[in-house]
Amino acid sequence: MPNKLKYIFLLLIGLSAQSVFAQNTYPPNTTGQPSIYRQGQSDTGKYKVLTTDQQIDTLRKKEQAAKDSVEYSSKFIKVTNERLLNDSTQVFPLDTTLTNFENYSPLLQPKTPKIYLGNTGTAEKSLLFEPSKTIGFDVGLHALDAYMVTPQDILYYKARVPYTLLTLYSGGTTEQIFKIVHTQNVNEYWNVGFNLNFIGSRGFYSYQLLGQNVSDVNADIYTWHESKNKRYNLLAGIIYNNLKAPETGSITNDSLFTSTKGSFDKTTEPVRLQNSFYNWKNSNIYIKQFYYIGRVDTAKGKSATKNSNVLPTQRVAYTLNYNTQKYEFLSNDIDTYHVFPDYYFASNRSRDSTTVTHLQNDFSYSFYLRGKSNQFVKNEFKLDLGLTHDLYNYTQYVSDSTTNATGVKVKQEERVQNVSFEDITVKGKATYRFSDKVALEANINQIVAGRDFGDFLYDAKALVSGNKKEGRIILDAYIQSSAAPLVYTDWISDHYIFHNSFKNQKTTSLSFNYINDALQLDLKAQYFLMADYLYFASPSGGVDAQPFQLGHDINLIKLSLGKNLVFGKWNFDNYVVYEKTDYQSTLRIPSLYTYSSLYYNTFLFHVLHTTMGMNVRFNTAYVAPSYAVGLGQFYNGANVTFSSYPVATVFIKATLQRTNIFVMYDYANQGIFSNGYYTVNRYPQQDHLLKFGVSWMFFN
Repeated sequence: MPNKLKYIFLLLIGLSAQSVFAQNTYPPNTTGQPSIYRQGQSDTGKYKVLTTDQQIDTLRKKEQAAKDSVEYSSKFIKVTNERLLNDSTQVFPLDTTLTNFENYSPLLQPKTPKIYLGNTGTAEKSLLFEPSKTIGFDVGLHALDAYMVTPQDILYYKARVPYTLLTLYSGGTTEQIFKIVHTQNVNEYWNVGFNLNFIGSRGFYSYQLLGQNVSDVNADIYTWHESKNKRYNLLAGIIYNNLKAPETGSITNDSLFTSTKGSFDKTTEPVRLQNSFYNWKNSNIYIKQFYYIGRVDTAKGKSATKNSNVLPTQRVAYTLNYNTQKYEFLSNDIDTYHVFPDYYFASNRSRDSTTVTHLQNDFSYSFYLRGKSNQFVKNEFKLDLGLTHDLYNYTQYVSDSTTNATGVKVKQEERVQNVSFEDITVKGKATYRFSDKVALEANINQIVAGRDFGDFLYDAKALVSGNKKEGRIILDAYIQSSAAPLVYTDWISDHYIFHNSFKNQKTTSLSFNYINDALQLDLKAQYFLMADYLYFASPSGGVDAQPFQLGHDINLIKLSLGKNLVFGKWNFDNYVVYEKTDYQSTLRIPSLYTYSSLYYNTFLFHVLHTTMGMNVRFNTAYVAPSYAVGLGQFYNGANVTFSSYPVATVFIKATLQRTNIFVMYDYANQGIFSNGYYTVNRYPQQDHLLKFGVSWMFFN
């Protein structure tokens, strides 16, 4: 109907134009040749008078004939990332499916759930045990990492047509996330683009009282250039992050869900701190270049295309990464409720800042030995050798009071730390692929000079694959030794000062992973042995969080199972994790976590690919960690265990041409088992909320 109205509108314009120029009764000259018509001449031949519908059809045919016959779609877009380009040039089709579309929050991913301070954008950490596999310098602040964009997060494209993706997720004023992706190829070998993300969240409690609500901005521009002969690749990007998260110390009502009075107005529920917040800023310049030397192979199968994977025989690579990270804690509150353990510089005004500047130069050389078969790679040996130089500088400032020359007390910023150092890391990786079914891999990362001398990470993997019905097995083992982060050893702020000497934390891990795509089965068993484990705790169970190192070994077993069942149009996806440790009081993790999704796929009105269903999350009760305001750390505080109940979400999502949409009712079962729930001591989690999301794709 809208198309028909459009053609009627065009017809009316044409009729109007004809009436305006009624004196010109002969046809216009559209050929560029002299007109065969002359004034005074008339066409005396007979012609058929067209009806209105016939004239509309004629206009429609003319318009359609003028259009390009090619209909652009996601088939014209290929995507990759830095990791996939490490060994070869690999690109993959764009994912436009509805899979996991409603699980947009970085806090509530089915396999990596988080605990947090109540709403998106606030401090978070993993609900399950997830050890860090990094070595070298670490400032130790990671509470807002889920909202940061890093060079490894950037996607690179081969776009035969400009591609734009607009995405909006909204829960009203409680939560809004807006994302823009745009990319296009300047020519066949050069792609450019940008990403822009906004997160705004007032949360459910006290937002009318707060001086700063969640306000996050991520922006990056990037480029990928591949030479015509496919020997040279350039990845480059400029990244900017600006994250603001309120630090309220929680609401003062600790019996919100158990008291019969509840809350009269959650938006004005009193909090312990109204004008305190974290502001993290990050600027990053990233350039990676690699060049293929010698013969360049191409892996092609029956479905080989122009974008077939390029396999080098030798490669040299250089990476430049310049990063500036600034962590600020700002507070203008009088600590009436004793949120802080003490103050060292100012009692009612904090301006703590830590700035880390990092310049990294990474050099690597790769050598490949393989057969000449183009169907698949077999009997391939690969050796990677690398050298990384890291140059760091960190400074810390606090706000202090001083008396000026006139005897007046004033506030000023005082620098309390300024340290520069460097690390040199050698890297090695050896891979042998017997065929596309069997492969072995060994990795070595060792810091051989600098502040963190002695840190290492050794990793070994084995892959054994059968056919599609048999699946594949991945065996993995690693041993790691890493220095204590800065916040544990040398930290100066208004409310916390630490000067400690800790041993390296050591982790040994073994894992077995069986994956069967035909059965939609993913089974994984992991064992961890940790020595000299580092953590934060309060000896009194209060707010005086301090770093500690455990003098005993920790054993932990983690079993996970993912299984999807299909019954016609019905699907039942499940993910279960079981964790058992001999130091539950230290790690504070649930023994059991489950995620289930029951949904029905259908095709509505012959145009809507639709999915309707329900997701349910559940974890067993555990001793909840506390959160140290101004330090940005979760710690073992009061021994408080909250009851745990399932959290259910009902949803409907659909695809209409290039648009994906969903509507869901999050925490739909609130009030059935309980009035609310906690994951962190004193911080109530979200209420039930109606949310919607929409994602538009444009190819032009």
